[in-house]
Amino acid sequence: MQPQKVRKIPQRQCLGCNEHKPKKELLRVVRSPEGEISLDFTGKKSGRGAYICPDLRCLKKARKSRRIDRSLDCTVPDEVYDQMESELAAHE
Repeated sequence: MQPQKVRKIPQRQCLGCNEHKPKKELLRVVRSPEGEISLDFTGKKSGRGAYICPDLRCLKKARKSRRIDRSLDCTVPDEVYDQMESELAAHE
């Protein structure tokens, strides 16, 4: 019998707190090919993604330092950040 193969768990870094965590524990912020920015709770939307903890503090930290903007190669408007904050608060 061969030993059970250990699966590698993909790790991603939160843009708010800089911690490396398993991909499934983090929330994806995605820029679609059309340029629309939204939260991806499923992790399946197409487009460029960045990861944050599902925590309002991490989103606010990433907003203040503009790390999501840099990661997605675009400027995220304040209205989009406000919408993401309210979505995240409703999802918690």
